[in-house]
Amino acid sequence: MHPIARAAALAVILAASTMAWWILAGTMQYRTDQQEQQLAMAVAELWGQPMTQTAPTLALARKAWVNQAETLYGADGMPLRDEQGVIRTRTKRVEVSSNVPVPPSSSDLDVDLALDQRRKGLLWFSLYDVDFSGEWSWSNPADEAETLLVTFTFPIADAIYDDVAFTVDGVERMDATPQNGQVSLALPVEPHGTVRFGAAYRSRGRDSFVYRPLPDWQVGEVRDLRLAMTTDFDTIDFPPQTLSPGSRQARDDGHGQALVWDFRRVVTGHGMGMTMPTRIQAGPLGAAMAASAPISLGLYMAWIFVLGMLKKVEVHPINHLFLAAAFFAFHLLFAYSADRLPVEAAFALSAGTSLFLTTSYLRLVVGPRFALVEAGVAQLLYQVGFSLAHFVDGATGLTITVLGIGTLFALMQLTGRIRWSEVMSLPTSGASGAPRSWS
Repeated sequence: MHPIARAAALAVILAASTMAWWILAGTMQYRTDQQEQQLAMAVAELWGQPMTQTAPTLALARKAWVNQAETLYGADGMPLRDEQGVIRTRTKRVEVSSNVPVPPSSSDLDVDLALDQRRKGLLWFSLYDVDFSGEWSWSNPADEAETLLVTFTFPIADAIYDDVAFTVDGVERMDATPQNGQVSLALPVEPHGTVRFGAAYRSRGRDSFVYRPLPDWQVGEVRDLRLAMTTDFDTIDFPPQTLSPGSRQARDDGHGQALVWDFRRVVTGHGMGMTMPTRIQAGPLGAAMAASAPISLGLYMAWIFVLGMLKKVEVHPINHLFLAAAFFAFHLLFAYSADRLPVEAAFALSAGTSLFLTTSYLRLVVGPRFALVEAGVAQLLYQVGFSLAHFVDGATGLTITVLGIGTLFALMQLTGRIRWSEVMSLPTSGASGAPRSWS
């Protein structure tokens, strides 16, 4: 078979394989999206959602007398008018209540996070248990008593909270009853006195936990804030729009990290929090590997094509078609085993199956040495190695660059003395006209 015709046939096989892989990638992504939509609500009902705890709002209850205009009405219910037709009014003094927001004088919080990752189908969910406790204070600078209105809002109104407790100056307030996800108390504060308000609970959430010292991501001044957070995991990451801790160290028991945010006086609109560690998601991983698989097959086919030509070993396009099917079997098996096996086990099973298919087939086509060494090592590099790069974020581009340059160098060295004009005018078979195997 003429080399140009052989190359054209290989291009058709690669194009058809590419379409098959892209269909598989789209199918996996669709399955993942469907499962995520169906399971996200169920997981939220069982474990909750990403939690954002906001500092309690503090306000001073104030009353003032103001002048208020009142319209005069006649016996017929119509407004009275003067000679010029202007509606008649009268002014009266009324007492008006208002709330003047004030910031906490200090905040002292403790957060303990315990990770509990759960798997459903193709997806892992990063769930956690949170043990939250906080105490806030406010000091009255005035020479007269004030009434401080405290409103504590839970992160999620309809979530489940256990061991809920509210304290005032260290004494638990049994009358503090949550309503609509909030607890409100009116606390008297003596002149130049200080009142302390505390809240604690245990709950469950997903993906992240954030504490906001100011409501609605406002930018403002925060004074004397200390937040101590402990985790039972070591992979630390912070959500967007949050501050890094001032200190971080391993826990004394060796399980997890201890982090502390400590600010005396800071102007910020950011919060403090933690993003839960995530596991490799089988669905997106399988879709990404399938979408980029044509690159691996293209390099592999080029390598086998050139080696076959150099060693005068005929690997017919039909043989390449079966090899492409063996490559495709890797991703097909991974796609439908990754939701039943651990991702690593599904990958090992798929890679082993594909390697067995190609080497056992090429052993019959061209001989055991070529199948195990030239072709087997190439498949380990191009398919297994490149697929493994998808397990590390951002590693695929560098991996394929290194593989591509390495392949280019090897092919240039192997084919540097070839007279291509002679090769392209002759078939790749031996002098006798029949191909020989490599064994």
